[in-house]
Amino acid sequence: MPQSEGFEGDKQPRPPAMISATRGGEKQGAAERFALASFIAVPFLAVLAAIPVAWGWGLGWHDVVIMVVMYFTACHGITVGFHRFFTHGSFKANRALKIGMAVAGSLAIEGPIVRWVADHRKHHKFSDKDGDPHSPWRYGESVPALLKGLWWAHMGWLFDEEQTPQQTYAPDLVRDRDISWISRQFAFFTLTSILLPPLVGGLWSWSWEGALTAFFWGSLVRVALLHHVTWSINSICHAMGKHPFKSRDRSGNVAWLAVLSCGESWHNLHHADPTSARHGVLRGQIDSSARLIRWFELAGWARDVRWPSPERIEARRAA
Repeated sequence: MPQSEGFEGDKQPRPPAMISATRGGEKQGAAERFALASFIAVPFLAVLAAIPVAWGWGLGWHDVVIMVVMYFTACHGITVGFHRFFTHGSFKANRALKIGMAVAGSLAIEGPIVRWVADHRKHHKFSDKDGDPHSPWRYGESVPALLKGLWWAHMGWLFDEEQTPQQTYAPDLVRDRDISWISRQFAFFTLTSILLPPLVGGLWSWSWEGALTAFFWGSLVRVALLHHVTWSINSICHAMGKHPFKSRDRSGNVAWLAVLSCGESWHNLHHADPTSARHGVLRGQIDSSARLIRWFELAGWARDVRWPSPERIEARRAA
């Protein structure tokens, strides 16, 4: 799917049937905002409690393994699947890989896939300008305005009543039977993401205590950490960082986020060349998502990968 250039305006009529097909309409209700707040607040409280819990109660190696596997499975589901494949069409995938990436990304609990993609395509169309769903420069460039904007870009925008029209920005996914079905099952994948770690932890240790600690670390702490890393790409990476490439916005490269973001924090190159399958193109820039795409390509599951050539990279260098 090509990037979002050329989409029609947000006021395009949308058949009512499309709302149920993509799990969510263009208005966010009070119940949805309450559920969203709960899924933000509870894991965040777990993060605040993580250090004293680890000190006084313990953090077993089972918990570490479960948390790391769940974190990077969901993270790459977002970065490789939701972002580079579904949003920008950086490569083509067979049906099994397409479905697998959609499911893995849904385990991140960042919203139904069709809504996620629609929001991100709109972000690229209006990046750091009026119409961008989550620009930190929304309120101006003074320090108070930027602080307010950082909060908005990080998580405030999630509570905006107005939702991105999915039929306008993601019509290909609305028409895709596999993806529209997965999008409608977001509540199921949310429960799966939350309950799978305690199930594995309990069976692994054969104890209720193992299930409880796996729930704390593998569900709550993992979800909160991944959420805030993802949201930092919207906020921090559009307010600071290095700019070695030409882009029409303020996207920057933030090296210290690279590992946890699976390569997404090389954000300046991404906005300079949105369809590129690799974001970390300079020496020493870790991009695990690009490595995973390469493995998919070698396995024959991915094809027509948009790898950036040296000439293409140089053409986008900042003066």
